[in-house]
Amino acid sequence: QVQLVESGGGLVQAGGSLKLSCAASGDTTSTYSMGWFRQPPGKEREFVAAISWTGANLYYADSVKGRFTISRGNAKNTVYLQMNSLKVEDTAVYYCVADVGVSRTYEFWSSWGQGTQVTVSP
Repeated sequence: QVQLVESGGGLVQAGGSLKLSCAASGDTTSTYSMGWFRQPPGKEREFVAAISWTGANLYYADSVKGRFTISRGNAKNTVYLQMNSLKVEDTAVYYCVADVGVSRTYEFWSSWGQGTQVTVSP
């Protein structure tokens, strides 16, 4: 059980870049995976990316492969999402998630951040 806080969202022109950060606190004694979901306006939450405790296993949604990169900090209690070549369709609230395993379904993840808004203008 951890608490997650996202930061780094904002407004950017199409084709630009943003880097999101997520810091974990609380019970961080166990190893856990972390990841990102997003919810576009009027749409359901969707999987974006995830990373294992060691960073050896990476997972991406097809819609962001080649454009987004997920990584962990050296202390393993932070996760980043580097977003390049942003499209208008990437506009959404982005949520940081954490759990002992990995899944592409949002119901699986036990810890959620409050979300950070990313808006991409044409």
